[in-house]
Amino acid sequence: QVQLVESGGGLVQAGGSLRLSCAASTRTFSIYNMAWFRQAPGKEREFVAGVDWNGGGTDYAGSVKGRFTISRDNAKNTVYLQMNSLKPEDTAAYYCASGPGRFGVDTTADYYTYWGQGTQVTVSS
Repeated sequence: QVQLVESGGGLVQAGGSLRLSCAASTRTFSIYNMAWFRQAPGKEREFVAGVDWNGGGTDYAGSVKGRFTISRDNAKNTVYLQMNSLKPEDTAAYYCASGPGRFGVDTTADYYTYWGQGTQVTVSS
């Protein structure tokens, strides 16, 4: 029902920036909460950033707070993750996810119903 397609990943030097995009197929994009998760090899999938259905609530993992910014453009059915001051420990596959609309952000993976295929981010030192 909902297809999520991430783009914008790649290889970047430490201290650099990348902007990830997630395009959603649904015509009801505006009613969903959206989030980004990431998973490195041998590591558990972890919450990175989320935004609620109306864009008024955001939340970030402590490790990325102040460096990453999540935003959404409902007219384009797209959510973004602007990543600045990248560190090697940010290296992971990044996944876009959507879940039921609510006020505030849920940071647990189980909350999210639809997932993208992932886009790889590699940060070199």
